[in-house]
Amino acid sequence: MAPQRAGQPGGASNEPRGHPGCLPSFLSLSSSFFHLKMGETSQAAGPGLPFSRPPPPSPRSSCSLAPTVGKGTPQPGGDITGHLTFPLLSVTLLVSFGSSMLYGYNLAVVNSPAEHIKAFYNTTWSQRYGYGLDPGPLTLLYSLTVSIFALGGLVGSLLVGVLVERYGRNGALSRSALLVLLASGFMGFSQELRSPEMVIIGRSITGLHSGICLSVVPLYLGEIAPKNLRGFLGLMPSIFICLGVFFAQVLGLPELLGEDRLWPLFLSVVAVPASLQLLLLRCFPESPRYLLIERNDVCGATKALCRFLGTPDVQGVIEEMKEEQRLLSSVEMISVWQLLRDRSVRWQTLSVVVVNAGMQLSGIDAIWFYTNTIFQNAGIPVSQIPYTTVGTGAIEVVAGLIGCFTIEKLGRRPLIITGFCAMGICLAGITVSLLLQTSLPWMRYVSVVCVIGIIAGFCMGPAGIPFLMTAELFTQSHRPAAYIMGGSLNWLCNFTIGFIFPFLQMSAGAFCYLVFCSICLLVALYVYLVIPETKNKTFMEISHIFATHRSFLSIPGHLIGMVKLDDYGALESSALEGSVSSLP
Repeated sequence: MAPQRAGQPGGASNEPRGHPGCLPSFLSLSSSFFHLKMGETSQAAGPGLPFSRPPPPSPRSSCSLAPTVGKGTPQPGGDITGHLTFPLLSVTLLVSFGSSMLYGYNLAVVNSPAEHIKAFYNTTWSQRYGYGLDPGPLTLLYSLTVSIFALGGLVGSLLVGVLVERYGRNGALSRSALLVLLASGFMGFSQELRSPEMVIIGRSITGLHSGICLSVVPLYLGEIAPKNLRGFLGLMPSIFICLGVFFAQVLGLPELLGEDRLWPLFLSVVAVPASLQLLLLRCFPESPRYLLIERNDVCGATKALCRFLGTPDVQGVIEEMKEEQRLLSSVEMISVWQLLRDRSVRWQTLSVVVVNAGMQLSGIDAIWFYTNTIFQNAGIPVSQIPYTTVGTGAIEVVAGLIGCFTIEKLGRRPLIITGFCAMGICLAGITVSLLLQTSLPWMRYVSVVCVIGIIAGFCMGPAGIPFLMTAELFTQSHRPAAYIMGGSLNWLCNFTIGFIFPFLQMSAGAFCYLVFCSICLLVALYVYLVIPETKNKTFMEISHIFATHRSFLSIPGHLIGMVKLDDYGALESSALEGSVSSLP
């Protein structure tokens, strides 16, 4: 398919538009009673009252670009902020529930029924060929069932650019839900048809879906959210990923779907949230940035903004998008190879590589792999370990909620730096506890505390902020390629850790966790030195910071002492302007 120029008009028949009329009539009243502005109260509501009634819509608000004069009208290039409206919250919850949650669920769903699935494979093989499988080939077949999910995710991440360009963000998510229904059919009927191949095919399709949605969901939410809510809404999918893991742990208990005859239903229950998303997502508009910048549909973008923001005063946002469109009018939607060769965004590209690779190389998958053994060493009875694991899942959810509700106050940098540092310290603590627990029995409980600390630190920041940063660090022409690169690297590192960790553990023993400790601390140091705070900044402002100032490391050492730092150690724009202008 020939590359499309940013801002190139698209045919009317191909425009992926929303369908506002699909929702029940009561949703159209949402902007009048659910107009909450995060972090401050409305003047109209009075002191201490967070709710206010938005101005009544004017006839010209649907497509006209003439500014609506009023006290709260955002000015072009000014402080473009927004409110948490009911449509904005609803679409965030819908795509997080119908897409992101399935990724977490499919990560953990094969752990509980592992023995049942192996027994099914062995029985089917015996019926086909007259003899059972040896332990080695049986383990290999089960490992293929688990790991093919990551391979499917890698393929899905490579398709993101084509899908979001052709179908839009909303359209790509709607169509990807069909993959889940297909996979559920394969896995749900595999036992009846006595076909292990259907389980493996179903797992690969769920991986394909997760590879697409892990990139498209934060891309969609990052483009529809006002800049003052982008962090809050951007971390919502990570909470639902934790919820997906938690639900898989709960449903896998022997009292629920952990029985031998129910494991096909356990694997295929993902069809329920996918069906809900498929039915309701078309009721919400497409990304306004996609409509205006890539499809040149100003009218459609204006309607989508009015719907999401709950106000007709969208002139400032439209002007900001048109400014980005003008800057990108002669720029093609670049490929991954072009992104890697583009020196103007080299620091953004390197930052995406570091945070996405660091998220998987932090050792979180290894910790989940080793959790049961650590709990056994701490003296927890084997019969109680599944319930203890459910408790760790609940901690994941709580930590994700803390990150989500504090990101707009603290910023991206403090959360991700604190998360990686906490993980590094706790990984070192696990190494010490494993080495000393034979001589000091109480060190077993230290290892349990460290596991909880690693999981909490990961879910509070590193679990979701890398996806959010990928959306924030690039403009429209570079963003799809950045998500392809970040998503592919994420899945490759996921597969690599799952493959090499058993060998690393055999060769290094307890010291293997020091490797992950070093990676966590190095990533935290990189974020501290290089990546600026992106809270409450537009995409163009963030791009301008990188384009003008490049990075902290590009300033000569003799000028570092002269540079003023902000609250989190990032270089302030005013200080950098003076420093950069003085460079030889």
